Amino acid sequence: MNNPTDTPGNIRLVVLDMAGTTVADGGLVERAFEAAATELGVEPGSAEHAEHLAYVRATMGESKISVFRHLFSDEGRARRANNAFEEAYGELVDAGLIAPVPGAREAIEELAAGGRTVVLTTGFARVTQDAILHALGWRDLVPLTLCPADAGGRGRPYPDMVLEAFVRTKAADDVRQIAVAGDTSYDVLSGVRAGAGLVAGVRTGAHGDDAFRAAGATHVLDSVAGLPTLLAR
Repeated sequence: MNNPTDTPGNIRLVVLDMAGTTVADGGLVERAFEAAATELGVEPGSAEHAEHLAYVRATMGESKISVFRHLFSDEGRARRANNAFEEAYGELVDAGLIAPVPGAREAIEELAAGGRTVVLTTGFARVTQDAILHALGWRDLVPLTLCPADAGGRGRPYPDMVLEAFVRTKAADDVRQIAVAGDTSYDVLSGVRAGAGLVAGVRTGAHGDDAFRAAGATHVLDSVAGLPTLLAR
């Protein structure tokens, strides 16, 4: 599956997803969705609830407000659902129910020590992203973190956050010097659309090898912990 034109050693900017990639949240997205569904009157156990949950699972990695816009159509209802989701997820984070993916922090530090700039991105709102960073003690781990609102409102699978990282950090001269890694096909697709030279799916989260390949991944890794070794080639 590796592209013969890949040049991992030339990567200067590394854009990493958070939940499922660098952060293990143990299925908190689905638990927070329950709160959002309840807020909108979707009964647990109903056919509507099952259909919505299936869509949430399929679109892991996408901007959460975009997911709720699809599910509830009306903008007001979508925002109510999103607010309930973000509040519930934040409470779960505050309860200590997240942790770093094993080796993730060490990988980020190794990449930075090697002269590469690392940016963390998410499909969550800024308030939730900040809660995660605070809970893990990661607020000063990387020079830049991005959520969809930081990139004009469009999250994955659009390339906007990857390109925003490219523009803001000025760490790379060419988009082919960007590596993108994430646990969903949406992470992969955003990297492909941005023109990143290396796009890796990681097996620690929502999606698997078939979805990564279909989205155009250049590599598949067991974990983001393996990224420094890949880039050292």
